[in-house]
Amino acid sequence: MPWVNEDMCVSCGVCVDDCPVGAITLKEDQKAVIKEDECIRCGRCHEVCPEEAVRHDSERIPQEVEANVEKTKSLLKHFKTPQEQQAFFERMVRYFKKQQKVAGLTIDKLTAMTADLGSN
Repeated sequence: MPWVNEDMCVSCGVCVDDCPVGAITLKEDQKAVIKEDECIRCGRCHEVCPEEAVRHDSERIPQEVEANVEKTKSLLKHFKTPQEQQAFFERMVRYFKKQQKVAGLTIDKLTAMTADLGSN
């Protein structure tokens, strides 16, 4: 998901005007924000931003990992014994492995769809 680095955004509105689905707006402070649920990931905002404030989501991987770890740590308070805590960590690892598998299978299917585009 693309995102806007507010420190780099100069509030020019170019990305807002160029977004084909209206997924980018200016907040009260006039900084651009991308509505994740409306973004179609066309990449036009990346191309038109004169300040390169629209960033790629891969840059946020460290922050997302840390958020997952912090969320897990915050949930840990619900488990009192070391055995309960260990079981909880094992469930969280299974959860993230499932997410990893879903992502991998989705990538496989999308790759196959891309290959099919050339044959049509």
